[in-house]
Amino acid sequence: MGNVEAYTSKAIELFMSYAPKLLLAIVVLILGLWLIRILVRFIRKAMESGHTDPSLQKFLLSLISILLKALLLISVASMIGIATTAFVAILGAAGLAIGLALSGNLSNFAGGVLILFLKPFKVGDFINAQGHAGFVHEIQVFHTILKTPDNKTIIIPNGILSNGSIINFSTESQRRVDLTFSVSYKDDVKKAREVLLQAVNSDQKVLKDPAPEILVSQLGNNAVNFEARAWCKTDDYWDVYFKMHENVKLAFDKAGVSIPFPQQDIHVYQHKAFKVMQEKS
Repeated sequence: MGNVEAYTSKAIELFMSYAPKLLLAIVVLILGLWLIRILVRFIRKAMESGHTDPSLQKFLLSLISILLKALLLISVASMIGIATTAFVAILGAAGLAIGLALSGNLSNFAGGVLILFLKPFKVGDFINAQGHAGFVHEIQVFHTILKTPDNKTIIIPNGILSNGSIINFSTESQRRVDLTFSVSYKDDVKKAREVLLQAVNSDQKVLKDPAPEILVSQLGNNAVNFEARAWCKTDDYWDVYFKMHENVKLAFDKAGVSIPFPQQDIHVYQHKAFKVMQEKS
């Protein structure tokens, strides 16, 4: 009975000693998280008003938020009574262990820094990388997020992204649209070229300088192939791409130019021995 009273007395003593510290630590933690959220929001607005690169904005804000929360946790731990030096040592050891276990994420972090420093692309660019194509939606600390034209989300680790080849379709202000059209061998080549050129130039989004080109690219098995090359603004690429198909089909129909389809000529030869057998029968 005496032991129970002693334990109860000790528990009450510990509670009275640590309860205020624990309560204060919880209040500081909640208040600190709230202040960090406000500070990050303020920094975001400052970056936006300063026209900071959107890619750099999200990366730095994420990094600042992580660092501030880590400092807050260390402060709260010291308030409870945990020695800060011991806590930092524990965090350091844990960080080393986690770093060794997640070495891939460290390379992703380094890749993210390289992407933001070298800027092979930025938020809003349309790129093709690691077998995926899409608009750059966000560059995070460890990953880059792409959005495909049909609204799929692609997440690519920054490590392999920074070390691989990247095709950036948004770097230049102009792009060339290359399309192949076929006409029958019986059609007049010069007439077909003129019809193609008129059809391409009928699109207002096709630039006059550089001027469009219509070239005979191949004499195929069933058709004469023309390659149409037209320049346009990068933002108009897909509009021109699809519109050219429609314009050319309508122009060919109007001018009587035929679009051939694959065909084969089959020649049947009757063997002489087969003829003799037929005659005997």
